[in-house]
Formats: sequence, structure tokens, C-alpha cells
Amino acid sequence: MLRRALRLGLGPGLLGRGLGTHRGGSTLDWDEKVSEIKKKIQSVLPGGAWNPLYDTSHLPPERADVVIVGGGVLGLSVAYWLKRLEKRRGAIRVLVVERDHTYSQASTVLSVGGIHQQFSLPENIRLSLFSVEFLRNINEYLAVVDDPPLDIRFNPSGYLFLASEEGAAVMESNVKVQRQEGAKVCLMSPEQLRKKFPWINTEGVALASYGLENEGWFDPWCLLQGLRRKVQSMGVLFCQGEVTRFVSSSNHLETASGEKMTLKRIHEVHVKVDHSQEYQPVECAIVVNAAGAWSGRVAELAGVGKGPPGTLHGTRLPVEPRKRYVYLWHCPQGPGLEAPLVTDPSGAYFRREGLGNNYVGSCSPAEEEEPDPGNLEVDHGFFQEKVWPHLARRVPAFETLKVQSAWAGYYDYNTFDQNGVVGPHPLVVNMYFATGFSGHGLQQAPAVGRAVAEMMLEGHFQTIDLSPFLFSRFYLGEKAWEYCVS
Repeated sequence: MLRRALRLGLGPGLLGRGLGTHRGGSTLDWDEKVSEIKKKIQSVLPGGAWNPLYDTSHLPPERADVVIVGGGVLGLSVAYWLKRLEKRRGAIRVLVVERDHTYSQASTVLSVGGIHQQFSLPENIRLSLFSVEFLRNINEYLAVVDDPPLDIRFNPSGYLFLASEEGAAVMESNVKVQRQEGAKVCLMSPEQLRKKFPWINTEGVALASYGLENEGWFDPWCLLQGLRRKVQSMGVLFCQGEVTRFVSSSNHLETASGEKMTLKRIHEVHVKVDHSQEYQPVECAIVVNAAGAWSGRVAELAGVGKGPPGTLHGTRLPVEPRKRYVYLWHCPQGPGLEAPLVTDPSGAYFRREGLGNNYVGSCSPAEEEEPDPGNLEVDHGFFQEKVWPHLARRVPAFETLKVQSAWAGYYDYNTFDQNGVVGPHPLVVNMYFATGFSGHGLQQAPAVGRAVAEMMLEGHFQTIDLSPFLFSRFYLGEKAWEYCVS
């Protein structure tokens, strides 16, 4: 029975059952009480307007209905959909806690900004189809009165995946699923490939798949800033700081089959504000873990994975930071303006950057060669040894490329199956996840945010069923594999 319940991951939405922190009363009631207290103090003090003894504008509020840990696109998307789907305007008080207000190390802004539907799992295809519709109509969703419209700079040049003889059958199977889900993808033989893209060397290529619509790349910074601007206009609160502790209560129970379980509920989040040794406690009803590469550490703070090995309580969130390099190079004789984002069977990829014969690209390292994630220093030797040979073999013009710059960013890498973790924790009942997408979280953020908000408000997924991405799969051993082309 427990295993069946874990697979479903369903139940009445926590927010749908009525707002309020554990001490009772809604946050709206609390605001009214604070206002009354201020008026009473003001009435007995000389002078005019309420004037606190010191500035507390940098501190988080004392209460919030939902605390979202992580202010990247996934966290902001959850905040957006919570406010958009709330039954009554202002009914849900949302606080976003982000430790890096500059986003200088955020995965979002260090991404190459690609979006495609060429996955093997139907859920991933649906997520990206939803998200591309959001991006292409972004001002219908994120417009703010009296602010200029957003220019996401969507470049619909498509993705081109190349497969070796060994990977051709997987590619054909993937494309069949993609078409069934409504993606516009075509298969190309080496001859067709040479005719359409004469700058490609097709040696070792048995088959290619090419996205005809709704694929390409966009400006990640624009999406991030657009979401942030919109949710602020909707009343979402922000705090620059780091979550250091969760205060929770426990409830021990026994299932019908005799299994003993301990359910936990978080009541308070401790936020350490920048340039201060003190923390600010925030009472809350729900916590959303959207902390990206650091979401595994945030989950540990809530006790996730701290039980005996092999038990649900001892099952950790398998998300960790993995460092990935991106290189920018100049090549006047390169593929040109019509080039899609190309992914080679070796794993190397590239796309055009702007209009000045510049390109960006890289590849992921082998598991045994993973770089130290403790810093964002770039290994330029990795390009020379692991990336450039594959690029030059596939595009002979890249023999003469000149690297102009490079940077590194983090993947929120799910070591279990490299797919996202969405929805509630089965034991920490008011912690929800939006993390672990291992490189495709940016492109799927609009859809994932809606899915998490639906689960919180209604108790189940509505727009896209993401049950295969629930946390419980780590305990059940049910991997949501993407069958990659090689």
C-alpha cells in the first residue's frame, strides 16, 4: 500500500486546504494585527508617522504562506504560477529567498539558453512544448503595466542531433515518440544532411534528427528578469540571504500493513541575511526547494536522507553541483547564420552566437573526469583536448577557430537518472521540489513552475502529469531514463 501511495504522490493540496501557519490564522489576519499594533504605538508616542528604530527593509517577513528557497527561473516560475492560479488576489503570501542577488553564479544566466523537444520521455517533450509556447508569447504572461515589453530574442534555428550507426535505432524510436506528442521533427539521411548543411562532415553519421519548429535558443537573462519583475508586481516578496535551518514537528504513525512512519512538517525557516551573523525566523506553511545545484544540501537541512540506509527516511535527494564549461570562439569561415544548435555523437555541441561569426559550445566530461565544483575556474585545456577535436572533425572550418572567452556554470545534477524532481516529499509533507533537471531546467521552467503550483493548490498535477518525476522514485528504484542518442 505504501509503495502504491508513493507512486501516486497524490493528496489534497496543502494550500487548497486553507492558508495559515501552524499557530492558526491567515497571514492577512496577521498583517491586520500588525497594522493595529502600529496605530496603538503611534497614538501614545509624540510625533507623526510610524518610524521604526532601525531599518528592517532588508529582513524577510516574520510570516509567509510559501517560502521558496532559490530565486532562479525555477523558483520564480513557481512563484509566478502560485500567484496566477490563486483563487483570490493576495490570498497567498510568497517569499523568495535568494543568496546571490547578482545571479553571478546562477545556472540560469550561465546557460547557453537552448530549448528543444527531442527527448525520449513524453513528460520532457510535453514540458518543453508548454514552455516554448510560454516563451514565444512571453508578454501575454509577463507583461507589467507601464514597463517596456520583454524581448526574449528567441532564435528558432532548431536543434540538429547526429547519430552514429549504433545510435540510429534509438534516434528513430525517440522521433516516433516526439511526433506522437506533437513535436515537429524530421529524420535526415547523411545525403540529405550534406545537401541542407554542406559545411558538415557526415563521416560516422548514420542518421540525423532536426527540429523544424519551436526549437532554438533565447536570452536566459531576459526570462529571469522578466519573471522577477512580474512576480514583484504580483506581490511576491524577496530576501537576499541563505536558509540555514528548518524548525519542524514530527508525527509518528503506522500504516495498515504495520509499517512505522514518521511524518515531519516544517513550521519555520531560518534565513541568515547578508552581512549579519544573526538569522531571521520566518513562519510558513510550505517550503519549495528550488535551490538548484545546492538543493541536496537544503534537503538535508530538513532531515531528508538522515534515516537508516535503504529506508524511505534514509533516501537522500541525489542532486549535487556539477561544473560545466562553455567556450566562445570566432570563425569567419564557420557555418553561418542558418546553423542550428548541433549535437555531435561524441557529445560535443555548438550554436551560433550573434551575427559576427561567433559560436558557443562545449561538451560534458566523462564521469571519471568531473572537475572540482568548488570554484568556477575554466579549464582551457579541456577545450583543446576534449572539445575542439570533435568540432573540427564535424565542421572542418572549425580547424581555424580562435577561442575568445570562456566561463563555467553549475548543473543541478541528479545522479540517479539526470531528470527533474518535482512535487512533494513523502515524509517531509510540506516540502516541495523543483530541481535536479541536470541541464534542461531553464528550458522547462515555465511548465515545471505550473506543475508544482498545481500540486500545491490542488493536490495533483493537472496540465502535465509529472508523476514519474516524484521524489519517491529514488526509494522505489524506478529511474526515469532519457535514452540519449550517441
